[in-house]
Amino acid sequence: MVRHIILWQLKDEYSEEQKEEIRGKIKAGLEGLAGKIPGLISIHVQTTRLPSSNADLMLDCSFTDAASLKGYSVHPDHLAVANGVVRPNIKTRTCIDFEA
Repeated sequence: MVRHIILWQLKDEYSEEQKEEIRGKIKAGLEGLAGKIPGLISIHVQTTRLPSSNADLMLDCSFTDAASLKGYSVHPDHLAVANGVVRPNIKTRTCIDFEA
């Protein structure tokens, strides 16, 4: 199994209300990929956090193998969410992929 974890910071110019709305759209879009991507075992977007956090949201997903993760990265449904909701609103992205 392969884990894919991403931490994002939203752009600074957004108000807290705007950030909350964007977090909800990202969560709905990415979690909506469940059952649509071959090899995707689980997908969760964490939008709530403690004040000590320096990231705005986290993606945590599992794949059957590295090939499935690669397929996810170019899958049209994933690209629609990534290019439509995620990338336009993100300031920074940190990613770790590993075998579990």
